[in-house]
Amino acid sequence: MRIRLHRPISLSLLFALLLCGIAHAATKDEAAIRAVLTAQVDAWNSGDVVAFMHGYKDSPSTTFVGKTVQHGYADILARYQKSFASKEKMGQLTFSELEVHQLDAHFATVTGRFHLARSSAGGGDAAGIFSLIFEKTHGGWKIVLDHTS
Repeated sequence: MRIRLHRPISLSLLFALLLCGIAHAATKDEAAIRAVLTAQVDAWNSGDVVAFMHGYKDSPSTTFVGKTVQHGYADILARYQKSFASKEKMGQLTFSELEVHQLDAHFATVTGRFHLARSSAGGGDAAGIFSLIFEKTHGGWKIVLDHTS
């Protein structure tokens, strides 16, 4: 009898510990993803497009969807460098309403809003929404798909 009583309790305890471990890993991953976005904002506001791009996976399959679709880290970097050639054109970036949803151990989505505060000479303010797909790589969480409008 004792074995049967302890077994359900043991299984319940094991299940509860497993759930706590999964929740802890998800919280840790969300914090890491948010840290990538914070680093991007800091790099952008410092006028450093190259450092901003460190949040993206350096891969030919990395994709940016805006007014056009671009594939490849190098092409996306070149687009940013051309479109935002000066600190004045870059302005000050803020993200808001960020929602991080982990899909599994290797992929997560992020949605949110962006705002660029710029002078009229820099192109004026710009704002919109974005959705990102992050992949967990050996180098940490990286953006593999960016849809910004």
